[in-house]
Amino acid sequence: MVTQERDEIRKLARQVSEIAHSQETAAIRQRWRDVNALRKPDRAPVWCRPVGMWSELLPETELHCADPWLRGWERAFRRALIKHDIGDDEPVEEYFTVPAVVDADPPNVYGVDLGLHEPDVEWGAYSFEPPLKGEDDFSRLRLPRFTYNAAQTAEALAKAQELLGDIMPVQVAGTVPLGGSLSDVAARMIGLNELMLHMALTPAMIHRLLAYLRDTVLAAVDQAEAQGYLTPNNTGPMFCSDLIGQPTNGKYTCKNQWLVMASQEYQLIGPKMWDEFLLAYQKPIAERFGLVQYGCCEDLTHKIDGVLTVPNLRVFVSSAWTDLNKVVDKVGKKHTIMWRQRASEVVFPDDTSSIEQHLERGCQLLRGSYYQIVLRELQTLAGHPRRLHDWVELAIAKAAKYA
Repeated sequence: MVTQERDEIRKLARQVSEIAHSQETAAIRQRWRDVNALRKPDRAPVWCRPVGMWSELLPETELHCADPWLRGWERAFRRALIKHDIGDDEPVEEYFTVPAVVDADPPNVYGVDLGLHEPDVEWGAYSFEPPLKGEDDFSRLRLPRFTYNAAQTAEALAKAQELLGDIMPVQVAGTVPLGGSLSDVAARMIGLNELMLHMALTPAMIHRLLAYLRDTVLAAVDQAEAQGYLTPNNTGPMFCSDLIGQPTNGKYTCKNQWLVMASQEYQLIGPKMWDEFLLAYQKPIAERFGLVQYGCCEDLTHKIDGVLTVPNLRVFVSSAWTDLNKVVDKVGKKHTIMWRQRASEVVFPDDTSSIEQHLERGCQLLRGSYYQIVLRELQTLAGHPRRLHDWVELAIAKAAKYA
């Protein structure tokens, strides 16, 4: 059975390899590199991220491999083939990757468990179980130590090379083990409602929390660079770009990497308090990286000026709730604009006329800017099995029209 499963994985890998080496994919990669380098591409890249929709596009019951490791490769390869059929600008690389293994001490990273209350219904919402109930709990926090596990990484690499190395090269991908947004961890540590209340009632507590979170990320950056396992991360959708700088003494640092930052948990916080209680703590982290993408689903309309002060900013994420007119006016050609679509307005309409009109207006407005068209956070096809294909076709057509 395992032999049959291995044969199936290798067959899928060859199909993905063929896509990766195609002229079509080479053009896709160049399109992303151009827009992210502030060069004029042939047209804006178009990309969608199915997220929860994968349960409809590729149900787990359609996977054949029982072995968990092989099943992971099967899932990844089949998803790549589905995305190729959908036809968006998915930049498939000419190699396979395995993540570097990094151990954390303490194992829960922060010294406290970031608890969650799981929903009791399908597609229900979870809630936080924050470990910090008051100032006394801060004594439980620890500054984590991250250690590159070279032996386990080499073992994982050798295992993948043995399976796939004759089809495409296999290499290690190493990144910093903590993200730079801070806001997501802050909300999980103290509670989302409490985070907002304490900014007004006990601001010193929030400053203490954000200072601690900033320091954990900066320490993780220092440790990763000192241990020398970092690799360029200028690949994949949204971040496919030219190489960011050159290695230092033969080693890559965070200056050769992209960093993703956002502030979704601060959606209801005004610009001044957002600046004081988040942005000021994010900036020292941004300074350590080569290029930065800022934003996600939050409305940044009244925070545009603040975002534009982020060190090494390259991509401004204009969510479906952010005023695109103001973004275009203030960002100009200084940065790339990621124009994000509202998933509900794409999947639920019974016809695509409103989608086409929206794309027409947006691409016309963005004409002359460096921009990406991105559709994320998709959870359901809502009974429209070809909707992603239709959206991609329309988005590419409008991007080409206003290139």
